[in-house]
Amino acid sequence: MSSTKASHFQILKRPIITEKSAAFGSTNNGVVFEVHPRANKSEISDAVEKIFSVKVAHVRIVNVRGK
Repeated sequence: MSSTKASHFQILKRPIITEKSAAFGSTNNGVVFEVHPRANKSEISDAVEKIFSVKVAHVRIVNVRGK
């Protein structure tokens, strides 16, 4: 996925609000998002920085298969 073709809002689909993500956010000062499956770490980092006007320290990606 090229960031020139996709807007930042197409890369970040929605935030994940669960007990596990809330605990991660409070302990590690992080946020959990569902992202486009073909987005890479640099595209995700750019999208978060542009949308929320913050500096991203690092990005972790986990690919989870559906049940």
